[in-house]
Amino acid sequence: MIPRYSRPDMTAIWSPEARFAIWFEIEAHATQALADLGTVPQSAAKALWDWWATKPETDVAAIDAIEAVTKHDVIAFLTWVAEQVGDEARFMHQGMTSSDVLDTCLAIQLARASDLLIADLDALLDAIKRRAYEHKLTPTIGRSHGIHAEPVTFGLKLAQAYAEFSRAKARLLAARADVATCAISGAVGTFANIDPRVEAYVAEKLGLTVEPVSTQVIPRDRHAMFFATLGVIAGSIERLATEVRHLQRTEVLEAEEYFSPGQKGSSAMPHKRNPVLTENLTGLARMVRGYVTPALENVALWHERDISHSSVERYIGPDATITLDFALARLTGVVDKLVVYPKRMQKNLDRMGGLVHSQRVLLALTQAGVSREDSYRLVQRNAMKVWESDGELSLLDLLQNDPEVTAALPAEAIAEKFDLDYHLRHVDTIFDRVFA
Repeated sequence: MIPRYSRPDMTAIWSPEARFAIWFEIEAHATQALADLGTVPQSAAKALWDWWATKPETDVAAIDAIEAVTKHDVIAFLTWVAEQVGDEARFMHQGMTSSDVLDTCLAIQLARASDLLIADLDALLDAIKRRAYEHKLTPTIGRSHGIHAEPVTFGLKLAQAYAEFSRAKARLLAARADVATCAISGAVGTFANIDPRVEAYVAEKLGLTVEPVSTQVIPRDRHAMFFATLGVIAGSIERLATEVRHLQRTEVLEAEEYFSPGQKGSSAMPHKRNPVLTENLTGLARMVRGYVTPALENVALWHERDISHSSVERYIGPDATITLDFALARLTGVVDKLVVYPKRMQKNLDRMGGLVHSQRVLLALTQAGVSREDSYRLVQRNAMKVWESDGELSLLDLLQNDPEVTAALPAEAIAEKFDLDYHLRHVDTIFDRVFA
C-alpha cells in the first residue's frame, strides 16, 4: 500500500518483520507442544525460546537471499532460523506443512487488523453520535431522488449513519471470529504426521480457534466473508461521504468539510472550497470493494490444496485492511469537524413555498370526506403552480384560495397542516431506537 493512504499501526501488521515473528511463534509453540507429547526433546523447544528471548533482529535480507535460491519462503525462513539456533532447530516443523504456518499466520494478521478496524469504528461511532445529538432537532429538508420531499433533522441523517456503522461493527466482529482459525494438520490435513493436540495447543497460545477440517489449507469461504464485510463497510463509508459531498454543493451548502487555515481549494480559482476528503473516501471505498471479488474467487481451490489464492492474498490482505483503516480514520475526522449551516438548511426548507407540507393536506382532505383521487388532484394542481414559480408562490395561500379545497377544509385547518414541528414529533423515538 502506498504511504499516502497508510497508518503505521496497521502497516506494521503486514511488515516482513511482523510476519516472520508470527511464523516463529507458530513454529516454536508447535515444537513446544511436540516436546510436551514426547515427540521431540524438550531441549529443542527450549533452544528456540531461549534464542527468541534475546530479542533477535530478523534479517529480512538474509531470508530473502535464501529464498532466491530455494524458491520457497517458509523453507528460507526455517533455514535462517536454524542457522541462528543451531542443531536443535532440526526438530522444528515436525509433521507440518507450509500452509500450517502461512494460513495460521494470515489468521493472526487478519484478527489483529480487525482489532484496529473495530477500534476505528468505535471512534467513528463516537463522533457520529456526538454530532447527531448536537443536531438532533436541527430541521433540514429530506430528499428523495435528490428532490425536496419532507422535513427531517440533520440529527436523523447522522442517526441513520450511526445505525449503519453499528451494523458494520457487528458484522466485523463476526467476520473476525470466523477468520481467526488455526490449522496445524500437516499434508492434506489428515494429522498423519502430527498430533491434533499440537494444533489445539498452538490455537490456544495464539488466541485462535481450531479449524474443524482444514484439508491442507483453511477453507477460503472464511476469508471471502471477511473481505466481503470490509467491502460492505467501504460501501457505508461512501454512502456517508456522498451525502456530505451533495450537501456541500454551492446550490445546497447545508454542510461542508472543515477548511483549515492556509488550505487551498484550487490552483486556479482562489475562492474554491472543495469536498476533497469525501471525494477521496469515495475512491478509497471503490478500492476496498475491488478486493471482494478476488476473495470470492479464492474459495474454489483444487482438491486439498493449491496456491492460486496465495498471490491474491499477498495483495488484498494488506491493501484492503490498510486502506479501510485509513478511510475510517479520515471519515471520523470529517464528521468530527463537519461545518453545519442550520440557517441554510432552514432557507432551503422554505425555498419551495411550502410544498414540503403537501402530504398532510392530501391526508386531511381524505379524512374530510374527499376521495383520494380528488384530494391528490386538488393539492397537486396548486403545488405545480408553486413549483413552476420557483417557490415565489405559496402553497398555503393557493390552497386557502381554492374553493374546492376550502369547501372541505377551512383556512385555519389548512394552515395547521403547515406546522414544521409536526414532522419532528417522533425524533426522540428514533433516537431511542438507535442509541438505546
